[in-house]
Amino acid sequence: MEIVGLKAFAVDIPLVPFEEGGVAPYVTNHNSLERMTRVLVRVDTDEGVSGWGEMRVFLTPEATVSMLEDGIEPFVVGRSPFEVETFRRQVFIEYANADLFFAPVEVACWDIVGKTLDRPVYELLGGWTAPGQTETRHRQHQDEYTATRAERAVDVAYCLGILPPEASAERAVEVLNDGYSVLKTKAGRDWRSDVERVRAMHDAVDGELDFRLDPNQGWTVDEAVRVAATLADAGVYLQYLEQPIRVDNHRSLASLRARTQQPIAPNEDTYAPHNLRRLVEAGAIDVAVLDLTPAGGLSGLRQQVAVVEDAGLPATHHCAFDLGVRTAAILHAVYGLPGLTLPPDSVYYGWETDVIREPFEIADGALTVPQSPGLGVDVDESLVEEYRIA
Repeated sequence: MEIVGLKAFAVDIPLVPFEEGGVAPYVTNHNSLERMTRVLVRVDTDEGVSGWGEMRVFLTPEATVSMLEDGIEPFVVGRSPFEVETFRRQVFIEYANADLFFAPVEVACWDIVGKTLDRPVYELLGGWTAPGQTETRHRQHQDEYTATRAERAVDVAYCLGILPPEASAERAVEVLNDGYSVLKTKAGRDWRSDVERVRAMHDAVDGELDFRLDPNQGWTVDEAVRVAATLADAGVYLQYLEQPIRVDNHRSLASLRARTQQPIAPNEDTYAPHNLRRLVEAGAIDVAVLDLTPAGGLSGLRQQVAVVEDAGLPATHHCAFDLGVRTAAILHAVYGLPGLTLPPDSVYYGWETDVIREPFEIADGALTVPQSPGLGVDVDESLVEEYRIA
């Protein structure tokens, strides 16, 4: 089997408004989203089996599509999709981190391999270890495998943009009632109002939700210390504080970690090759927030998870407003890679529509891992064309 080509499709899909139960406008310290552009990648083989991958836009949709079709395709055509560990190391684009663009192609190769072998991707990754589940589901005995196969559920963390404290508190109650155990909210525009908002949510649910706070590098070290201390004084202990200060400042991150009781969780800092190991060595990390796209795909993510697991640290997976293809890849990764022990972030409930024929359903704060071969999702190319950016 050989790869004969790939095709990239940029699609733009609206988000459900907040007042209708969605998340739009999804406000962070640097933008406000009411719709999101994603890039889907189809990899085709000479045996008629195709696989799908997905990534967010880099600079512009046109630039992302060009990097994939003009930059990555020449490296993979003529190679077997079974060779992901070999040819991903040979993808080289001068002055650019090619991992970012190779990732959706690599995921599509896993999709092809799974379809060819008639196995879901998580089985090919070596196991299933769903976070948030009971130990009997976490470590299934062989004789339980068939009976429990249809129950493969992964708890996810609900994500919420920057909102007034009252609206945030109301949504937190709804999130708890819907069965979620973790809520992540954006922050960074005004640390005092960030604290007020988290306290309002915590009080509204009587402390029954865990919270993650993500300012996307939006604070100084001093501001991060104040946020952490103020929340601790109020009896609010976060599951983690995500990337509170700018990247590539590992000594300051280690200093911040030493000055607060709140766990520190680098995210953007893990996107650069080898940074994760440096963070561990610098004592600058309590939790790793990883992402398969900058990691170069599922194989790269597996390497990162091994680093974190060897360090004895918990890890989770980042969300980038993922449609069904990347959501499926994340679920397979979380279920199939021991070491991803905390619920991954998700805003899947925020999409107005999806491009897969059978969209995921969230039940009791969890998504079910697809059981069909490969990624287990079927892309509707008519919907891709409907939402495609010309």
